[in-house]
Amino acid sequence: MKNIIKISHIARHYRIGTELVKALSDVSVDINKNEYVALMGPSGSGKSTLMNILGCLDTPTSGTYILNGTDVSRLHDNELAEIRNKEIGFVFQTFNLLPRSTALENVMLPLIYAGMSKADRQKRAEEVLAQVGLGDRMKHQPNELSGGQRQRVAVARALVNHPSIILADEPTGNLDSKTSIEIMGLFEEIHRQGNTIIVVTHEEDIAKHAHRIVRLKDGYVESDQLNPNITSVLAAIR
Repeated sequence: MKNIIKISHIARHYRIGTELVKALSDVSVDINKNEYVALMGPSGSGKSTLMNILGCLDTPTSGTYILNGTDVSRLHDNELAEIRNKEIGFVFQTFNLLPRSTALENVMLPLIYAGMSKADRQKRAEEVLAQVGLGDRMKHQPNELSGGQRQRVAVARALVNHPSIILADEPTGNLDSKTSIEIMGLFEEIHRQGNTIIVVTHEEDIAKHAHRIVRLKDGYVESDQLNPNITSVLAAIR
């Protein structure tokens, strides 16, 4: 299987006043194309720092990060922004939608930076909104949508650029239990269609949907193993 992410001996240190904070000390992780991985850990484990590096929002102090064949660990801000828009679809806990724009306009936004024509942007945005079950809500603004529908808009926006990976940060953190189950079902469907998904979460109920769980503790990988519940189901199907 082809590596889409290869992180080798990543460290990330911050200096706060006179104190050196070692958020990540020595992390090595490989993720293959079309894997569904949960990244877990308690507060202070380093999972948010690792997520920022995976999402090209930050660069490591040392180590290397190869994303889809490109070494992104030493890129400058403008280069990182270009990689983010091309390779990564983000889904955030707080949705991060433009409040005065329609669902369609929110989903079209990343395609503006990709240089696509307006007609093509609209066609592609309509496709992914239909894919996430919002074909009849395209003209609605966020305040006219439920929390689950807003997160579906965010998922559609993440998918619109055909990214290499979907990176979801606590994607159900602001949703009730029933809606959380629906959104995780949507991620499973997206994964079945061939997408690579990384979900960052502290909730076991959310992580159990992933096929593999990477646990961090104190800036190190504590464990990296296949989800036994999922693998037993897959084996039974085969």
